[in-house]
Amino acid sequence: MADTEQKTAWTVGRLLDWTTAHFQQKSVEGGRLAAELLLARALNCKKIDLYTRYNLEPTEEQRTQFRDLVRRAGEHVPIAYLLGTREFFSLEFTVSPAVLIPRPETEALVQRAIDFCRQRQDQTQHILDIGTGSGCIAIAIARYAPNAQIVAVDISSEALSVAQANWVRHELGDRVRLVQADVAALPSDAIPAAGFDLIVSNPPYISEPQWSELPPNVREHEPRTALYGGVDGLDFYRQFATELPARCSTGAILLVEIGYQQQDAVRKIFCDSPNWQYIGSHRDRTDPHERVLEFQRSVTNPSA
Repeated sequence: MADTEQKTAWTVGRLLDWTTAHFQQKSVEGGRLAAELLLARALNCKKIDLYTRYNLEPTEEQRTQFRDLVRRAGEHVPIAYLLGTREFFSLEFTVSPAVLIPRPETEALVQRAIDFCRQRQDQTQHILDIGTGSGCIAIAIARYAPNAQIVAVDISSEALSVAQANWVRHELGDRVRLVQADVAALPSDAIPAAGFDLIVSNPPYISEPQWSELPPNVREHEPRTALYGGVDGLDFYRQFATELPARCSTGAILLVEIGYQQQDAVRKIFCDSPNWQYIGSHRDRTDPHERVLEFQRSVTNPSA
């Protein structure tokens, strides 16, 4: 995309073709789609509008902005961070390097939580979202389940600032409360009198061996605290199994996302505890792996 090349005009079509090839060479995630999204941002138009402007030559200012976006993408800065937004569950969310980028596999957790609320639509369902990050899980549940009352916690104040922006964007009033806390260490006024009916979480679950194998756009740019789950990736599940029963109502449900190879290990952690019973697993229709496990607080264990 050098300015010295004057023989052929840098039209929208030529910019897309060049950038697609450049991204393939640099192993940039998204390829053609990434090029389209970044060029649409530089031109301040919708992606679909690029094809009605295929022979248009962007201004020098627009090309400069696009060039900077392409350079940063070539350094494996995630496209979602460059755009500042990511779609999740048909909703748009603000994202920044302070939060994990929402991913399609997490939609299975949200869908199961919405179904849970709809099955009990005659009563308010008190939900705890642990490690809320951008707030995408809590906000999507609240948006599609009117009887959900959610406490969304994160240890990071920077992440909660992003969640706050998304809470305002989606106009959920007082149905989502954001709290800075470490897992279940909540202030007393954030805990329902009878406990939470549903707890949801996409916790950090990347293990030490997996860390070095992550693609650079994830390993070098997304927050480590939202990804790394200890040497074997299971630290948070052990903590949940021990600490969460005290925050649950009788027969409450826990939904946790897991790594695609962790189903047996996570299930064992909870089934070895007298406080939990395994209910089943769930996955997004686009994912071949079971990515969400469902457990119920044991109603027969007096210590739970």
